[in-house]
Amino acid sequence: MRRYVLRVASLAVALGLWQTLTSLNVDLWLRFSQFPTVTDVARAFAARLSGPDYWTDLTDSLTRILTGFLLAAVLGVATGVLVARSRLAEDLLGPVLEVIRPIPAIALVPVAILLFPSNEQGIVFITCTAAFFPVLVSTRHAVRALTPMWEEAVRTMGGGRWRILGSVVLPGALPGVFGGLSVGIGVSWICVISAEMISGQYGVGYRTWQDYTVVDYPGVFVGMVTIGVLGWLTSTAVELLGRRLTRWLPRTGYVPGARPPRPARSVKPAPAAPAAAPGGPVSEEARDEHLV
Repeated sequence: MRRYVLRVASLAVALGLWQTLTSLNVDLWLRFSQFPTVTDVARAFAARLSGPDYWTDLTDSLTRILTGFLLAAVLGVATGVLVARSRLAEDLLGPVLEVIRPIPAIALVPVAILLFPSNEQGIVFITCTAAFFPVLVSTRHAVRALTPMWEEAVRTMGGGRWRILGSVVLPGALPGVFGGLSVGIGVSWICVISAEMISGQYGVGYRTWQDYTVVDYPGVFVGMVTIGVLGWLTSTAVELLGRRLTRWLPRTGYVPGARPPRPARSVKPAPAAPAAAPGGPVSEEARDEHLV
């Protein structure tokens, strides 16, 4: 409960600082006088919620992001497993994928305009491409990091290639796959908003750019807040799904900020003093050896 209170407090402090700097028109080095205040953004948000355009834009952006992300998840996992398990596939597909991977997905907007007959299909293509490579790379590394002993155990019990794929490869690679999916959903939001700004007709990105062109800065911040909330909700959904599908994995007891328990100190019994020689006291040399 204390952690949730701290999170709410940090958000409240950030909003309060924003309101203070913009309402006082602070211009030291950054020009906060050009920014709308929190109250202005809140009023614009309430006005936008009451109109139909906001929900239409929200539906269009979610449809594009979900369609492109699901395609990227299926294609990325399949291609990653294929490249990691087959040398022939790695030799044929690896060079092409490594050449395309450094190209930013937003740079493919002209390619999408030339290839696809509609802007809608082009935006889905850009979104899919943005999420495809993080999923591909994470899946490939996760499959290659699997312990060979697991595969040998399945082969020993008579399992074939498909049995190994379903019982060892896919379950063992799930943590790495969902790591790539978490990264991919964030990159997808960046690219789908940029694509909507460039070639879209509806969507949160398109509406945000239109507000900027007509100098409606509170409307711009409404779009930014909407994008942030949607990105946070979708990435949280991916992480929760990943935890549910990998709940068979052993979990650590690590809690951020918690002190590890101190190990119990074992008291060693003191060594026995050297016995005195029969008929006489203990010599000084014997006492010195005992102390050492």
